[in-house]
Amino acid sequence: MALEEAGDDYTKDGTVDLRGNPVRRSQRGRWKACSFVVVYEAFERMAYYGISSNLVIYMTTKLHQGTVKSSNNVNQLGWDYLSHSHFGCLRRRRSSRSLPYFRNLGMLVLTLSVSIPGMKPPECSTASAEDCEKASVLQLTIFFGALYILAVGTGGTKPNISTIGADQFDESDPKEKIQKISFFNWWMFSWGWGYGLPTFGLAISISVFLLGTPFYRHKLHMGSPFLKMAARVIVASFRKARAKMPHDHTRELPSLEYERKGTFPIQSTKSLRFLDKASLKTGITGQWNLCTTTEVEETKQMLNMLPVMCVTFVPSAMIAQINTLFVKQGTTLNARIIGNFSIPPASISAFVTVSLLVSIVLYDRVFVKIARKFTGNPRGITLLQRMGTGLIFHMLVMTVASFTERYRLKVAADHGLIHQTGVKLPLTIFVLLPQFVLMGMADAFLVVAKLEFFYDQAPESMKSLGTSYSLTSLGIGNFLSSFLLSTVSKITIKRGRGWILNNLNESRLDYYYLFFALINFVNFVLFLVVVKFYVYRAEVTHSVDVKEEESKVMGIEEDE
Repeated sequence: MALEEAGDDYTKDGTVDLRGNPVRRSQRGRWKACSFVVVYEAFERMAYYGISSNLVIYMTTKLHQGTVKSSNNVNQLGWDYLSHSHFGCLRRRRSSRSLPYFRNLGMLVLTLSVSIPGMKPPECSTASAEDCEKASVLQLTIFFGALYILAVGTGGTKPNISTIGADQFDESDPKEKIQKISFFNWWMFSWGWGYGLPTFGLAISISVFLLGTPFYRHKLHMGSPFLKMAARVIVASFRKARAKMPHDHTRELPSLEYERKGTFPIQSTKSLRFLDKASLKTGITGQWNLCTTTEVEETKQMLNMLPVMCVTFVPSAMIAQINTLFVKQGTTLNARIIGNFSIPPASISAFVTVSLLVSIVLYDRVFVKIARKFTGNPRGITLLQRMGTGLIFHMLVMTVASFTERYRLKVAADHGLIHQTGVKLPLTIFVLLPQFVLMGMADAFLVVAKLEFFYDQAPESMKSLGTSYSLTSLGIGNFLSSFLLSTVSKITIKRGRGWILNNLNESRLDYYYLFFALINFVNFVLFLVVVKFYVYRAEVTHSVDVKEEESKVMGIEEDE
Protein backbone atom coordinates (compact mmCIF):
# COMPACT_ATOMS: atom_id res chain seq x y z
CA MET A 1 0.00 0.00 0.00
CA ALA A 2 2.81 2.37 0.93
CA LEU A 3 4.65 1.56 -2.29
CA GLU A 4 1.48 2.21 -4.28
CA GLU A 5 1.02 5.62 -2.63
CA ALA A 6 4.66 6.50 -3.32
CA GLY A 7 4.20 5.60 -6.98
CA ASP A 8 1.15 7.85 -7.23
CA ASP A 9 3.19 10.70 -5.71
CA TYR A 10 5.55 10.88 -8.68
CA THR A 11 4.74 13.43 -11.42
CA LYS A 12 3.51 12.07 -14.74
CA ASP A 13 4.44 14.98 -17.02
CA GLY A 14 8.09 14.01 -17.51
CA THR A 15 9.55 16.55 -15.05
CA VAL A 16 12.82 15.65 -13.32
CA ASP A 17 15.19 17.09 -10.71
CA LEU A 18 18.59 18.62 -11.46
CA ARG A 19 20.14 15.15 -11.72
CA GLY A 20 17.52 13.88 -14.15
CA ASN A 21 15.66 11.72 -11.61
CA PRO A 22 11.85 11.52 -11.41
CA VAL A 23 10.37 13.90 -8.82
CA ARG A 24 7.68 13.51 -6.19
CA ARG A 25 5.00 16.17 -6.24
CA SER A 26 4.96 16.33 -2.44
CA GLN A 27 8.63 17.40 -2.37
CA ARG A 28 9.09 19.58 -5.46
CA GLY A 29 7.08 21.94 -7.56
CA ARG A 30 3.64 23.40 -6.81
CA TRP A 31 3.34 26.75 -5.03
CA LYS A 32 6.33 25.97 -2.80
CA ALA A 33 8.67 26.21 -5.79
CA CYS A 34 6.60 28.87 -7.55
CA SER A 35 6.94 31.23 -4.59
CA PHE A 36 10.66 31.64 -5.39
CA VAL A 37 9.90 32.33 -9.05
CA VAL A 38 7.15 34.85 -8.21
CA VAL A 39 9.37 36.72 -5.73
CA TYR A 40 12.16 36.78 -8.33
CA GLU A 41 9.78 38.29 -10.86
CA ALA A 42 8.52 40.89 -8.37
CA PHE A 43 12.04 42.21 -7.77
CA GLU A 44 12.90 41.97 -11.47
CA ARG A 45 9.81 44.06 -12.27
CA MET A 46 10.96 46.48 -9.60
CA ALA A 47 14.07 47.09 -11.69
CA TYR A 48 12.10 47.33 -14.93
CA TYR A 49 9.54 49.84 -13.65
CA GLY A 50 12.17 51.90 -11.88
CA ILE A 51 13.98 52.40 -15.19
CA SER A 52 11.18 52.53 -17.77
CA SER A 53 8.98 55.00 -15.88
CA ASN A 54 11.74 57.60 -15.73
CA LEU A 55 13.55 57.03 -19.04
CA VAL A 56 11.64 59.56 -21.13
CA ILE A 57 12.00 62.26 -18.45
CA TYR A 58 15.72 61.54 -18.01
CA MET A 59 16.33 61.72 -21.76
CA THR A 60 14.56 65.07 -22.08
CA THR A 61 15.80 66.78 -18.90
CA LYS A 62 19.33 65.30 -18.56
CA LEU A 63 20.31 64.21 -22.09
CA HIS A 64 18.40 67.17 -23.64
CA GLN A 65 16.48 65.19 -26.27
CA GLY A 66 13.17 66.29 -27.79
CA THR A 67 9.77 64.68 -27.13
CA VAL A 68 9.60 62.56 -30.29
CA LYS A 69 13.26 61.49 -30.18
CA SER A 70 13.19 60.53 -26.49
CA SER A 71 9.89 58.64 -26.92
CA ASN A 72 11.26 56.77 -29.92
CA ASN A 73 14.43 55.86 -28.02
CA VAL A 74 12.32 54.42 -25.19
CA ASN A 75 10.22 52.48 -27.69
CA GLN A 76 13.29 51.13 -29.49
CA LEU A 77 14.44 49.57 -26.24
CA GLY A 78 11.31 47.43 -26.41
CA TRP A 79 13.13 45.50 -29.12
CA ASP A 80 14.95 43.66 -26.33
CA TYR A 81 11.85 41.49 -26.03
CA LEU A 82 11.93 40.70 -29.73
CA SER A 83 15.66 40.48 -30.46
CA HIS A 84 16.67 38.36 -27.47
CA SER A 85 13.54 36.54 -26.27
CA HIS A 86 13.94 33.85 -28.97
CA PHE A 87 17.60 33.44 -28.04
CA GLY A 88 16.63 32.70 -24.45
CA CYS A 89 14.17 29.95 -25.33
CA LEU A 90 16.89 27.92 -27.06
CA ARG A 91 18.67 26.96 -23.86
CA ARG A 92 16.15 27.36 -21.09
CA ARG A 93 18.02 26.04 -18.08
CA ARG A 94 21.42 27.56 -18.87
CA SER A 95 20.15 31.02 -19.85
CA SER A 96 17.89 31.22 -16.79
CA ARG A 97 20.95 30.99 -14.54
CA SER A 98 23.63 32.92 -16.42
CA LEU A 99 21.84 35.84 -18.07
CA PRO A 100 20.53 37.42 -14.81
CA TYR A 101 24.15 38.19 -13.90
CA PHE A 102 24.64 39.79 -17.30
CA ARG A 103 21.57 41.92 -16.65
CA ASN A 104 22.85 42.97 -13.23
CA LEU A 105 26.04 44.17 -14.95
CA GLY A 106 23.89 46.38 -17.15
CA MET A 107 22.16 47.80 -14.07
CA LEU A 108 25.51 48.61 -12.48
CA VAL A 109 26.82 50.41 -15.59
CA LEU A 110 23.53 52.29 -15.95
CA THR A 111 23.66 53.43 -12.31
CA LEU A 112 27.20 54.74 -12.81
CA SER A 113 26.31 56.51 -16.07
CA VAL A 114 23.50 58.53 -14.44
CA SER A 115 25.42 59.17 -11.21
CA ILE A 116 28.86 60.37 -12.40
CA PRO A 117 28.69 64.04 -13.58
CA GLY A 118 31.08 63.47 -16.49
CA MET A 119 28.76 60.81 -17.93
CA LYS A 120 26.04 63.34 -18.87
CA PRO A 121 25.92 66.86 -20.34
CA PRO A 122 25.99 69.88 -17.98
CA GLU A 123 22.78 71.13 -16.37
CA CYS A 124 20.73 73.51 -18.49
CA SER A 125 18.29 76.14 -17.20
CA THR A 126 16.74 76.78 -20.62
CA ALA A 127 13.15 75.58 -20.87
CA SER A 128 13.59 74.11 -24.36
CA ALA A 129 15.77 71.00 -24.61
CA GLU A 130 16.77 71.95 -28.17
CA ASP A 131 18.73 74.99 -26.88
CA CYS A 132 20.82 72.95 -24.40
CA GLU A 133 24.19 71.27 -24.92
CA LYS A 134 23.67 67.75 -26.29
CA ALA A 135 25.18 64.60 -24.83
CA SER A 136 28.46 63.52 -26.42
CA VAL A 137 28.88 60.33 -28.42
CA LEU A 138 30.79 58.73 -25.53
CA GLN A 139 28.10 59.65 -23.00
CA LEU A 140 25.35 58.26 -25.23
CA THR A 141 27.39 55.11 -25.95
CA ILE A 142 27.81 54.32 -22.25
CA PHE A 143 24.18 55.11 -21.40
CA PHE A 144 22.59 53.16 -24.25
CA GLY A 145 25.24 50.44 -23.98
CA ALA A 146 24.10 49.79 -20.41
CA LEU A 147 20.47 49.68 -21.55
CA TYR A 148 21.24 47.18 -24.31
CA ILE A 149 23.21 44.97 -21.93
CA LEU A 150 20.02 44.96 -19.87
CA ALA A 151 18.11 44.12 -23.05
CA VAL A 152 20.20 41.01 -23.68
CA GLY A 153 19.75 39.80 -20.10
CA THR A 154 16.04 40.58 -19.97
CA GLY A 155 15.17 39.13 -23.37
CA GLY A 156 17.19 36.00 -22.66
CA THR A 157 15.45 35.20 -19.37
CA LYS A 158 11.87 36.46 -19.78
CA PRO A 159 10.50 33.61 -21.94
CA ASN A 160 12.00 31.04 -19.56
CA ILE A 161 11.06 32.28 -16.10
CA SER A 162 7.29 32.19 -16.60
CA THR A 163 7.65 28.80 -18.34
CA ILE A 164 9.62 27.41 -15.39
CA GLY A 165 6.91 28.66 -13.03
CA ALA A 166 4.11 27.03 -15.01
CA ASP A 167 6.10 23.78 -15.27
CA GLN A 168 5.85 23.40 -11.48
CA PHE A 169 2.29 22.11 -11.91
CA ASP A 170 1.53 18.66 -13.32
CA GLU A 171 -1.44 18.80 -15.72
CA SER A 172 -2.11 15.09 -15.20
CA ASP A 173 -3.03 15.85 -11.58
CA PRO A 174 -6.49 17.54 -11.41
CA LYS A 175 -5.67 19.65 -8.34
CA GLU A 176 -2.40 20.93 -9.81
CA LYS A 177 -4.11 21.63 -13.13
CA ILE A 178 -6.56 23.98 -11.40
CA GLN A 179 -3.68 25.65 -9.51
CA LYS A 180 -1.87 26.16 -12.82
CA ILE A 181 -4.82 28.16 -14.16
CA SER A 182 -4.36 30.68 -11.34
CA PHE A 183 -0.58 30.82 -11.73
CA PHE A 184 -0.54 33.39 -14.55
CA ASN A 185 -2.86 35.69 -12.58
CA TRP A 186 -0.48 35.69 -9.62
CA TRP A 187 2.47 35.93 -11.98
CA MET A 188 1.10 39.28 -13.14
CA PHE A 189 0.39 40.15 -9.49
CA SER A 190 4.15 39.87 -8.88
CA TRP A 191 4.65 42.35 -11.74
CA GLY A 192 2.49 44.78 -9.82
CA TRP A 193 4.48 44.51 -6.59
CA GLY A 194 7.69 45.08 -8.48
CA TYR A 195 7.82 48.87 -8.25
CA GLY A 196 10.62 50.46 -6.28
CA LEU A 197 14.40 50.69 -5.98
CA PRO A 198 15.86 48.89 -9.01
CA THR A 199 19.50 47.93 -8.60
CA PHE A 200 19.29 46.48 -5.09
CA GLY A 201 16.04 44.69 -5.92
CA LEU A 202 17.47 43.01 -9.00
CA ALA A 203 20.40 41.61 -6.99
CA ILE A 204 17.94 40.20 -4.43
CA SER A 205 15.81 38.69 -7.21
CA ILE A 206 18.71 36.60 -8.52
CA SER A 207 19.51 35.29 -5.03
CA VAL A 208 15.89 34.37 -4.33
CA PHE A 209 15.53 32.58 -7.66
CA LEU A 210 18.67 30.50 -7.06
CA LEU A 211 17.57 29.66 -3.50
CA GLY A 212 14.57 27.86 -4.93
CA THR A 213 16.69 25.56 -7.11
CA PRO A 214 16.30 22.47 -4.86
CA PHE A 215 12.52 22.68 -5.16
CA TYR A 216 12.10 23.16 -8.92
CA ARG A 217 10.85 20.57 -11.37
CA HIS A 218 12.64 20.54 -14.72
CA LYS A 219 11.55 19.45 -18.19
CA LEU A 220 14.00 17.32 -20.13
CA HIS A 221 15.70 19.14 -23.00
CA MET A 222 13.93 18.14 -26.24
CA GLY A 223 16.07 19.99 -28.74
CA SER A 224 15.79 23.42 -30.29
CA PRO A 225 12.18 24.36 -31.16
CA PHE A 226 13.51 26.54 -33.98
CA LEU A 227 15.39 23.61 -35.49
CA LYS A 228 12.30 21.43 -35.22
CA MET A 229 9.74 23.94 -36.45
CA ALA A 230 11.41 26.54 -38.65
CA ALA A 231 13.93 24.22 -40.24
CA ARG A 232 13.28 20.48 -40.25
CA VAL A 233 9.50 20.32 -40.76
CA ILE A 234 9.27 23.19 -43.22
CA VAL A 235 12.34 22.13 -45.21
CA ALA A 236 11.19 18.49 -45.34
CA SER A 237 7.70 19.48 -46.53
CA PHE A 238 9.12 21.67 -49.34
CA ARG A 239 11.48 18.91 -50.45
CA LYS A 240 8.52 16.57 -50.91
CA ALA A 241 6.08 19.20 -52.20
CA ARG A 242 5.27 17.23 -55.38
CA ALA A 243 4.90 13.85 -53.70
CA LYS A 244 1.44 12.33 -53.29
CA MET A 245 0.17 12.00 -49.74
CA PRO A 246 -1.20 8.52 -48.89
CA HIS A 247 -2.62 8.16 -45.37
CA ASP A 248 -0.71 5.00 -44.41
CA HIS A 249 2.86 6.05 -45.24
CA THR A 250 3.64 8.55 -42.51
CA ARG A 251 6.24 8.25 -39.76
CA GLU A 252 5.47 8.18 -36.04
CA LEU A 253 7.39 6.98 -33.00
CA PRO A 254 6.03 4.20 -30.75
CA SER A 255 3.82 5.38 -27.85
CA LEU A 256 6.37 4.07 -25.34
CA GLU A 257 8.94 6.52 -26.68
CA TYR A 258 6.63 9.43 -25.82
CA GLU A 259 5.71 7.98 -22.43
CA ARG A 260 9.41 7.76 -21.58
CA LYS A 261 9.72 11.51 -22.19
CA GLY A 262 6.49 12.32 -20.36
CA THR A 263 4.80 13.57 -23.55
CA PHE A 264 2.05 12.33 -25.85
CA PRO A 265 1.80 11.64 -29.59
CA ILE A 266 -0.45 14.03 -31.54
CA GLN A 267 -2.82 12.81 -34.23
CA SER A 268 -2.83 14.42 -37.67
CA THR A 269 -5.21 17.38 -38.17
CA LYS A 270 -6.68 18.99 -41.30
CA SER A 271 -5.05 22.41 -40.91
CA LEU A 272 -1.96 23.39 -42.93
CA ARG A 273 -2.06 20.07 -44.77
CA PHE A 274 0.96 20.91 -46.97
CA LEU A 275 3.18 20.39 -43.91
CA ASP A 276 1.99 16.77 -43.58
CA LYS A 277 4.38 15.79 -46.36
CA ALA A 278 7.27 16.28 -43.92
CA SER A 279 6.19 12.98 -42.27
CA LEU A 280 5.73 11.14 -45.60
CA LYS A 281 7.99 8.10 -46.06
CA THR A 282 9.63 8.30 -49.47
CA GLY A 283 12.62 6.06 -48.87
CA ILE A 284 14.92 8.97 -47.99
CA THR A 285 15.64 9.22 -44.28
CA GLY A 286 17.44 11.83 -42.21
CA GLN A 287 16.21 14.62 -39.96
CA TRP A 288 16.00 17.12 -42.87
CA ASN A 289 13.89 14.76 -44.99
CA LEU A 290 11.63 12.88 -42.59
CA CYS A 291 9.79 14.07 -39.45
CA THR A 292 7.23 12.44 -37.21
CA THR A 293 3.52 13.29 -37.36
CA THR A 294 3.79 14.73 -33.85
CA GLU A 295 6.61 17.08 -34.92
CA VAL A 296 4.49 18.23 -37.86
CA GLU A 297 1.48 18.88 -35.63
CA GLU A 298 3.62 20.78 -33.10
CA THR A 299 4.80 23.03 -35.92
CA LYS A 300 1.19 23.56 -37.00
CA GLN A 301 0.23 24.58 -33.48
CA MET A 302 2.97 27.23 -33.38
CA LEU A 303 2.05 28.55 -36.83
CA ASN A 304 -1.67 28.65 -35.97
CA MET A 305 -0.90 31.04 -33.11
CA LEU A 306 0.81 33.60 -35.36
CA PRO A 307 -2.44 35.41 -36.38
CA VAL A 308 -3.36 35.77 -32.69
CA MET A 309 0.09 37.20 -31.98
CA CYS A 310 -0.32 39.69 -34.83
CA VAL A 311 -3.55 41.17 -33.42
CA THR A 312 -1.76 41.86 -30.13
CA PHE A 313 0.75 44.25 -31.74
CA VAL A 314 -1.55 47.29 -31.53
CA PRO A 315 -2.39 46.94 -27.80
CA SER A 316 1.32 46.32 -27.15
CA ALA A 317 2.03 49.63 -28.89
CA MET A 318 -0.44 51.27 -26.52
CA ILE A 319 1.46 50.00 -23.49
CA ALA A 320 4.43 52.05 -24.71
CA GLN A 321 2.35 55.23 -24.27
CA ILE A 322 2.37 54.82 -20.47
CA ASN A 323 6.09 55.48 -20.10
CA THR A 324 6.32 58.07 -22.89
CA LEU A 325 3.48 60.45 -23.74
CA PHE A 326 1.35 59.74 -20.65
CA VAL A 327 4.34 60.59 -18.42
CA LYS A 328 5.17 63.66 -20.53
CA GLN A 329 1.62 64.92 -19.98
CA GLY A 330 2.22 64.68 -16.25
CA THR A 331 5.26 66.96 -16.46
CA THR A 332 2.98 69.85 -17.56
CA LEU A 333 0.56 69.48 -14.63
CA ASN A 334 0.57 70.43 -10.97
CA ALA A 335 1.96 67.44 -9.04
CA ARG A 336 1.62 69.03 -5.60
CA ILE A 337 -0.40 67.03 -3.06
CA ILE A 338 -0.07 68.77 0.32
CA GLY A 339 1.94 71.91 1.00
CA ASN A 340 5.28 71.65 -0.78
CA PHE A 341 5.07 67.88 -1.17
CA SER A 342 4.87 66.84 -4.82
CA ILE A 343 5.04 63.46 -6.55
CA PRO A 344 7.37 62.83 -9.50
CA PRO A 345 5.37 62.70 -12.78
CA ALA A 346 6.71 59.21 -13.52
CA SER A 347 5.17 57.96 -10.25
CA ILE A 348 1.66 58.47 -11.61
CA SER A 349 2.19 55.26 -13.64
CA ALA A 350 2.15 53.42 -10.29
CA PHE A 351 -1.63 53.66 -10.48
CA VAL A 352 -1.49 51.25 -13.42
CA THR A 353 0.16 48.84 -11.01
CA VAL A 354 -2.39 49.42 -8.23
CA SER A 355 -5.27 48.98 -10.66
CA LEU A 356 -3.65 45.81 -12.05
CA LEU A 357 -3.23 44.32 -8.56
CA VAL A 358 -6.82 44.99 -7.53
CA SER A 359 -8.22 43.78 -10.86
CA ILE A 360 -6.25 40.51 -10.79
CA VAL A 361 -7.39 39.67 -7.25
CA LEU A 362 -11.04 40.45 -8.08
CA TYR A 363 -10.79 38.50 -11.33
CA ASP A 364 -9.18 35.42 -9.77
CA ARG A 365 -11.18 35.30 -6.54
CA VAL A 366 -14.59 36.65 -7.60
CA PHE A 367 -15.19 36.81 -11.34
CA VAL A 368 -13.78 33.35 -12.19
CA LYS A 369 -15.92 31.60 -9.54
CA ILE A 370 -19.09 33.35 -10.72
CA ALA A 371 -18.42 32.83 -14.43
CA ARG A 372 -17.45 29.19 -13.85
CA LYS A 373 -21.00 28.41 -12.65
CA PHE A 374 -22.48 29.66 -15.94
CA THR A 375 -19.86 28.47 -18.44
CA GLY A 376 -18.44 25.33 -16.80
CA ASN A 377 -15.00 26.52 -17.92
CA PRO A 378 -12.30 26.16 -15.21
CA ARG A 379 -11.01 29.61 -16.24
CA GLY A 380 -14.46 31.20 -16.11
CA ILE A 381 -14.22 32.40 -19.71
CA THR A 382 -11.91 31.30 -22.51
CA LEU A 383 -8.49 32.88 -22.94
CA LEU A 384 -9.51 34.52 -26.23
CA GLN A 385 -12.66 35.95 -24.61
CA ARG A 386 -10.48 37.42 -21.88
CA MET A 387 -8.13 38.91 -24.48
CA GLY A 388 -11.10 40.40 -26.35
CA THR A 389 -12.33 42.07 -23.16
CA GLY A 390 -8.87 43.58 -22.73
CA LEU A 391 -8.98 44.95 -26.28
CA ILE A 392 -12.28 46.70 -25.52
CA PHE A 393 -10.67 48.28 -22.46
CA HIS A 394 -7.81 49.51 -24.65
CA MET A 395 -10.26 51.34 -26.93
CA LEU A 396 -11.81 52.91 -23.85
CA VAL A 397 -8.38 53.95 -22.49
CA MET A 398 -7.46 55.93 -25.60
CA THR A 399 -10.90 57.52 -25.86
CA VAL A 400 -10.72 58.71 -22.25
CA ALA A 401 -7.11 59.88 -22.76
CA SER A 402 -8.22 61.91 -25.79
CA PHE A 403 -10.97 63.74 -23.88
CA THR A 404 -8.65 64.32 -20.91
CA GLU A 405 -5.99 65.84 -23.16
CA ARG A 406 -8.57 68.07 -24.82
CA TYR A 407 -9.54 69.39 -21.40
CA ARG A 408 -5.86 69.94 -20.51
CA LEU A 409 -5.34 71.97 -23.70
CA LYS A 410 -8.44 74.04 -22.90
CA VAL A 411 -7.00 74.90 -19.47
CA ALA A 412 -3.71 75.91 -21.12
CA ALA A 413 -5.55 78.14 -23.61
CA ASP A 414 -7.77 79.73 -20.94
CA HIS A 415 -4.68 80.76 -18.92
CA GLY A 416 -2.60 81.91 -21.88
CA LEU A 417 0.02 79.17 -21.42
CA ILE A 418 -0.08 77.54 -24.85
CA HIS A 419 3.24 78.98 -26.03
CA GLN A 420 5.01 78.76 -22.69
CA THR A 421 7.21 75.87 -21.61
CA GLY A 422 8.37 74.92 -18.15
CA VAL A 423 5.25 76.44 -16.53
CA LYS A 424 2.89 74.10 -14.71
CA LEU A 425 -0.77 74.33 -15.62
CA PRO A 426 -3.24 75.09 -12.80
CA LEU A 427 -4.57 71.54 -13.13
CA THR A 428 -3.84 68.60 -10.85
CA ILE A 429 -1.86 65.68 -12.23
CA PHE A 430 -4.57 63.35 -10.95
CA VAL A 431 -6.76 64.36 -13.87
CA LEU A 432 -4.76 61.68 -15.71
CA LEU A 433 -5.78 59.04 -13.16
CA PRO A 434 -8.71 57.51 -15.15
CA GLN A 435 -6.54 56.56 -18.15
CA PHE A 436 -3.89 54.97 -15.90
CA VAL A 437 -6.48 53.03 -13.88
CA LEU A 438 -8.22 51.79 -17.03
CA MET A 439 -4.85 50.71 -18.45
CA GLY A 440 -4.27 48.56 -15.36
CA MET A 441 -7.69 46.95 -15.81
CA ALA A 442 -6.95 46.33 -19.49
CA ASP A 443 -3.64 44.65 -18.61
CA ALA A 444 -5.40 42.39 -16.08
CA PHE A 445 -7.45 40.99 -18.95
CA LEU A 446 -5.22 41.20 -22.01
CA VAL A 447 -1.62 40.82 -20.81
CA VAL A 448 -2.37 37.91 -18.44
CA ALA A 449 -4.52 36.12 -21.04
CA LYS A 450 -1.90 36.67 -23.75
CA LEU A 451 0.90 35.17 -21.66
CA GLU A 452 -1.22 32.19 -20.58
CA PHE A 453 -2.63 31.64 -24.09
CA PHE A 454 0.75 31.34 -25.79
CA TYR A 455 2.03 29.04 -23.04
CA ASP A 456 -1.10 26.89 -22.92
CA GLN A 457 -1.51 26.51 -26.69
CA ALA A 458 2.15 25.74 -27.39
CA PRO A 459 3.10 22.04 -27.59
CA GLU A 460 4.97 20.54 -24.63
CA SER A 461 8.37 20.69 -26.32
CA MET A 462 7.94 24.36 -27.34
CA LYS A 463 6.59 26.06 -24.21
CA SER A 464 9.44 28.59 -24.02
CA LEU A 465 9.01 29.46 -27.69
CA GLY A 466 5.30 29.95 -27.05
CA THR A 467 6.05 32.29 -24.15
CA SER A 468 8.45 34.23 -26.40
CA TYR A 469 5.47 34.98 -28.69
CA SER A 470 4.05 37.13 -25.91
CA LEU A 471 7.33 39.01 -25.52
CA THR A 472 7.72 39.33 -29.29
CA SER A 473 4.35 41.05 -29.29
CA LEU A 474 5.69 43.62 -26.82
CA GLY A 475 8.85 44.16 -28.86
CA ILE A 476 7.02 44.70 -32.16
CA GLY A 477 4.45 46.82 -30.31
CA ASN A 478 7.22 49.17 -29.17
CA PHE A 479 8.55 49.38 -32.72
CA LEU A 480 5.03 50.06 -34.04
CA SER A 481 4.58 52.81 -31.44
CA SER A 482 7.87 54.40 -32.51
CA PHE A 483 6.90 54.17 -36.20
CA LEU A 484 3.47 55.73 -35.65
CA LEU A 485 4.89 58.46 -33.42
CA SER A 486 7.51 59.52 -36.00
CA THR A 487 5.20 59.19 -39.01
CA VAL A 488 2.28 61.09 -37.48
CA SER A 489 4.63 63.79 -36.17
CA LYS A 490 6.23 64.37 -39.58
CA ILE A 491 2.97 64.33 -41.55
CA THR A 492 1.10 66.67 -39.19
CA ILE A 493 4.02 69.14 -39.00
CA LYS A 494 4.10 69.35 -42.82
CA ARG A 495 0.35 69.98 -42.93
CA GLY A 496 0.36 72.80 -40.40
CA ARG A 497 -0.02 72.23 -36.66
CA GLY A 498 1.94 69.22 -35.45
CA TRP A 499 0.19 66.73 -33.23
CA ILE A 500 3.37 65.83 -31.28
CA LEU A 501 5.78 68.67 -30.52
CA ASN A 502 8.35 69.34 -27.79
CA ASN A 503 5.85 71.78 -26.26
CA LEU A 504 2.82 69.62 -25.45
CA ASN A 505 0.66 72.72 -25.00
CA GLU A 506 1.12 73.47 -28.70
CA SER A 507 0.56 69.83 -29.67
CA ARG A 508 -2.68 67.98 -30.42
CA LEU A 509 -2.21 64.77 -28.50
CA ASP A 510 -6.01 64.51 -28.26
CA TYR A 511 -6.11 63.87 -32.01
CA TYR A 512 -3.26 61.36 -31.73
CA TYR A 513 -5.02 59.44 -28.95
CA LEU A 514 -8.28 59.45 -30.93
CA PHE A 515 -6.32 58.10 -33.90
CA PHE A 516 -5.03 55.32 -31.63
CA ALA A 517 -8.60 54.53 -30.49
CA LEU A 518 -9.61 54.12 -34.16
CA ILE A 519 -6.67 51.80 -34.81
CA ASN A 520 -7.69 49.75 -31.76
CA PHE A 521 -11.24 49.44 -33.12
CA VAL A 522 -9.99 48.18 -36.49
CA ASN A 523 -7.65 45.78 -34.67
CA PHE A 524 -10.57 44.50 -32.57
CA VAL A 525 -12.54 43.70 -35.75
CA LEU A 526 -9.53 41.75 -37.07
CA PHE A 527 -9.32 39.97 -33.70
CA LEU A 528 -12.92 38.79 -34.07
CA VAL A 529 -12.09 37.36 -37.50
CA VAL A 530 -9.01 35.54 -36.16
CA VAL A 531 -10.99 34.13 -33.22
CA LYS A 532 -13.70 32.82 -35.54
CA PHE A 533 -11.22 30.56 -37.32
CA TYR A 534 -8.94 29.64 -34.41
CA VAL A 535 -9.18 26.07 -33.07
CA TYR A 536 -7.91 25.44 -29.54
CA ARG A 537 -5.23 22.81 -29.07
CA ALA A 538 -6.65 19.46 -28.02
CA GLU A 539 -5.82 18.57 -24.41
CA VAL A 540 -4.17 15.23 -24.99
CA THR A 541 -3.51 14.69 -21.27
CA HIS A 542 -7.20 14.44 -20.49
CA SER A 543 -9.09 11.26 -19.85
CA VAL A 544 -12.65 10.76 -18.61
CA ASP A 545 -11.38 9.97 -15.10
CA VAL A 546 -9.24 13.10 -14.98
CA LYS A 547 -12.14 15.28 -16.12
CA GLU A 548 -14.43 13.81 -13.44
CA GLU A 549 -11.76 14.35 -10.76
CA GLU A 550 -11.16 17.88 -12.02
CA SER A 551 -14.87 18.67 -11.64
CA LYS A 552 -14.72 17.50 -8.03
CA VAL A 553 -11.71 19.74 -7.35
CA MET A 554 -13.52 22.72 -8.88
CA GLY A 555 -16.52 22.02 -6.68
CA ILE A 556 -14.37 21.94 -3.55
CA GLU A 557 -12.68 25.23 -4.45
CA GLU A 558 -16.02 26.96 -5.03
CA ASP A 559 -17.27 25.82 -1.64
CA GLU A 560 -14.16 27.28 -0.04
